[in-house]
Amino acid sequence: MDHYDPQQTNDYMQPEEDWDRDLLLDPAWEKQQRKTFTAWCNSHLRKAGTQIENIEEDFRDGLKLMLLLEVISGERLAKPERGKMRVHKISNVNKALDFIASKGVKLVSIGAEEIVDGNVKMTLGMIWTIILRFAIQDISVEETSAKEGLLLWCQRKTAPYKNVNIQNFHISWKDGLGFCALIHRHRPELIDYGKLRKDDPLTNLNTAFDVAEKYLDIPKMLDAEDIVGTARPDEKAIMTYVSSFYHAFSGAQKAETAANRICKVLAVNQENEQLMEDYEKLASDLLEWIRRTIPWLENRAPENTMQAMQQKLEDFRDYRRLHKPPKVQEKCQLEINFNTLQTKLRLSNRPAFMPSEGKMVSDINNAWGGLEQAEKGYEEWLLNEIRRLERLDHLAEKFRQKASIHESWTDGKEAMLQQKDYETATLSEIKALLKKHEAFESDLAAHQDRVEQIAAIAQELNELDYYDSPSVNARCQKICDQWDNLGALTQKRREALERTEKLLETIDQLYLEYAKRAAPFNNWMEGAMEDLQDTFIVHTIEEIQGLTTAHEQFKATLPDADKERQAILGIHNEVSKIVQTYHVNMAGTNPYTTITPLEINGKWEHVRQLVPRRDQALMEEHARQQQNERLRKQFGAQANVIGPWIQTKMEEIGRISIEMHGTLEDQLNHLRQYEKSIVNYKPKIDQLEGDHQLIQEALIFDNKHTNYTMEHIRVGWEQLLTTIARTINEVENQILTRDAKGISQEQMNEFRASFNHFDRDHSGTLGPEEFKACLISLGYDIGNDAQKKTGMMDCEDFRACLISMGYNMGEAEFARIMSIVDPNRLGVVTFQAFIDFMSRETADTDTADQVMASFKILAGDKNYITVDELRRELPPDQAEYCIARMAPYTGRDAVPGALDYMSFSTALYGESDL
Repeated sequence: MDHYDPQQTNDYMQPEEDWDRDLLLDPAWEKQQRKTFTAWCNSHLRKAGTQIENIEEDFRDGLKLMLLLEVISGERLAKPERGKMRVHKISNVNKALDFIASKGVKLVSIGAEEIVDGNVKMTLGMIWTIILRFAIQDISVEETSAKEGLLLWCQRKTAPYKNVNIQNFHISWKDGLGFCALIHRHRPELIDYGKLRKDDPLTNLNTAFDVAEKYLDIPKMLDAEDIVGTARPDEKAIMTYVSSFYHAFSGAQKAETAANRICKVLAVNQENEQLMEDYEKLASDLLEWIRRTIPWLENRAPENTMQAMQQKLEDFRDYRRLHKPPKVQEKCQLEINFNTLQTKLRLSNRPAFMPSEGKMVSDINNAWGGLEQAEKGYEEWLLNEIRRLERLDHLAEKFRQKASIHESWTDGKEAMLQQKDYETATLSEIKALLKKHEAFESDLAAHQDRVEQIAAIAQELNELDYYDSPSVNARCQKICDQWDNLGALTQKRREALERTEKLLETIDQLYLEYAKRAAPFNNWMEGAMEDLQDTFIVHTIEEIQGLTTAHEQFKATLPDADKERQAILGIHNEVSKIVQTYHVNMAGTNPYTTITPLEINGKWEHVRQLVPRRDQALMEEHARQQQNERLRKQFGAQANVIGPWIQTKMEEIGRISIEMHGTLEDQLNHLRQYEKSIVNYKPKIDQLEGDHQLIQEALIFDNKHTNYTMEHIRVGWEQLLTTIARTINEVENQILTRDAKGISQEQMNEFRASFNHFDRDHSGTLGPEEFKACLISLGYDIGNDAQKKTGMMDCEDFRACLISMGYNMGEAEFARIMSIVDPNRLGVVTFQAFIDFMSRETADTDTADQVMASFKILAGDKNYITVDELRRELPPDQAEYCIARMAPYTGRDAVPGALDYMSFSTALYGESDL
């Protein structure tokens, strides 16, 4: 434990001799000292973002005591112990006491154990020693000691004031007039001294304390009631508080230095504001375009015709070819401008630029992602709709053909089935009617297939949402109802004929044979005509070859069919021969069928005419599919070259960005030349777009000759352009950082080499573990055994690393550092963030307090500044800039035209609104 030697100290330390005795005299002094010393400590600790509540408790671990000494001395103390054990606390307090002793102060009966144990007497004594050394010792008036000099300063400043007689630092201040006189002497506009009364000490004291706190930034260290209610106020508390007035009113810098600082700050701020306005406008325009475009891409209202849908597809091609590429460039430029602005703000110690709500780069990326998603879905939908309409047109035509054939066949059938001709017929006529009915039933069964096909086609048209489904459904329903009625009428007529059959036995077998063979042959011909006239849709050569093969197989059956036709006609000829031979009265028609030889010959001739037409249609489609195959091969050959080229360029850019060949300017020139070579490749992309358009116009939906689609090529090309632009911007920002921070090329190479070494996946970013290992490789001793084994740092290790480099690591400070290196909380650290972190502490930056102090000098130590003073001290453009943005000053000492330079100064650094 150190001991105090009164013979080796200056007079300013003399009050220490009475410390133990004073503490035993009056508990009221202890209360005053607690409040005063606590307020004095907090007035300094708040500069470090903290404070104390209980003076004997909050200094027990020594951490805030060491922080207080660092703040008031401006020097670094030894690294504190972070443990919670008593030995750690004693070690920290001893470091603080050693620092005090190093400043020429010898301590009396104050040891680290008493401070750690919360001894209030020793703690107050230690704080008083600190106050004497750092707040009072340097006060000197006419070569007097610190205490006498402070007293002499007070006497001289208050000499002109009536009823003020400062002889000491206790009872001379009880009426409060001494404090008010000090304030009025230096700032007469703050207090109306003529209205103060000596017999109202509470009002005087509270007035002085409130004004000092509000306008002079002197915290309220005393209570008026305690001073008035104490016979002899505590001398140490009064001296501490009065010393704050001395420091508040002493010294000022020259106006020229202040004006130069303000000019520098305002120029930087004006430039940054213009960049912010440019970003906001560009972001607004781009977001507005996206907002207008997405509803168009999300519109899925189908069209009823192929022509309308193909027009939509053409509009979409124009969008991809003409409207979107400029917006891709705008988006890339927006990101580049944002990164450049943030770099300039960091270099000028300004807060990071926060765009308006909804205009962050992430918001624009999200909106762009929504646009891409809508775009992808829209093209898919267009192609599906075209396929659907093509299918619908084909089905609708097929439905109409089959329905027309069926309706033609059913025409008159109901009337025929409802005839009563069997009632007056002869036996042979009845037999004929029965056979005719059997033939009709055979024909009816043969037509069952067609009716089912008609119903199936109608159902498919409904499922595919055919626009004319109501008329299709009505026609189909009519056919089905008629078919059911035909079935019922057929059954009813059969029952009537069978009842009559017993009376009628003769039937013409030849007619029956004719009818039985003619009906299926006629049905076959109708089916053949239907098939030969059927439209077809194919997308490959294999499909058209399949149709051609089937057609050839059909033609191979024609000789047998012709034999069947001749056989059927032979039966009819035989019937005619029998009729002529036996003079049978057949009324010129076959009673069993309505199919005549003339009709068979007519349909047969029609089939023969349809065969070459079908040949021609198949040949033309085969030629079209060959052309489509050539288009596929042409597109595939180009895509198979361009796709790998884009991938190779992406990989080369990645290698260029991590290799260190030459200076940053050399790398920048290399990248710009590389960018130019990439842009010169654009004609090949355009040529591929032209081939892709021909493919889409030919309605080609797949291509086995390549795995690349036009969408793949477009996305890859856009990513390539964006990547080279971003890489160039990163190098430009590194040059800005290097030049602003004074980093040498060798340091930059060292940082890049370490960064590349730990960026093992070549992603251009470091994960948390890689970042920690990189810091260790640069010489940061984390001091954690677990880290030495794994090569990684957890949050506490990283905090310890930062503390070892001189950073004060509270929870709030650690969160701030992490928000700088990883502001978006992505879990990765980019090279630019890494460089900023390694160099940000070296910059010579301005603060809001410095700018505020400069304005105060220009204002002649007033709390406001006038328009004339600004125009006199500053260049015209920057003076007008301040006048336009400074709010009117509203303090009690305001004069007409007074401007508030304090709120303006804090607004420049983001601490309030400008």
